Amino acid sequence: MDSSNDEALDIIVTNVVATFRTRCHLNLRTIALEGTNVIYKPEVGKVLMKLRKPKITASIWSSGKIICTGATSEDEAKLGARRLARCLQKLGFKVRFSAFRVVNVLAVCSMPFAIHLIDFTKNNRPIASYEPELHPAATYRIKNLKATIQVFSTGSLTITGPNVQNVATAVEQVYPLLFECQKPLCK
Repeated sequence: MDSSNDEALDIIVTNVVATFRTRCHLNLRTIALEGTNVIYKPEVGKVLMKLRKPKITASIWSSGKIICTGATSEDEAKLGARRLARCLQKLGFKVRFSAFRVVNVLAVCSMPFAIHLIDFTKNNRPIASYEPELHPAATYRIKNLKATIQVFSTGSLTITGPNVQNVATAVEQVYPLLFECQKPLCK
């Protein structure tokens, strides 16, 4: 990092999306009638099931595919997915926990300075875009990490990526570019 005072940036993971398969067909009506904390959506063909600890919401399809959202770490997502599989086993389904995969991680981070967005996009033109009429943030995409960073003029960042490691690497990679475009402090 280029800054004279090396302070650590707090990257707060706000959401982890994970998928897994049960390797068996699931009767959504049975889950809706006998399960706890469920919402049956027959028009979409899925059941929403909520767990309190860890706090996750799962979309369950009859094919056996399940998508878990709301976890705040990869380990918490896996724990929640396994707990969900156990709930389905208790309802009488022959569930086998398989093909667990973290699909998406959403995190937020705050820079210790404000950012001049027009300069930032001019300096990083092909991979950074800023349309102030459409969205108040500049979008910076890192192809090799499959990460996208929304940069706001206040210094707030919203980062999405395939896993927590890629999100952290993306912030490390964009920090020097943001440091060059920081706004001067008002006196």
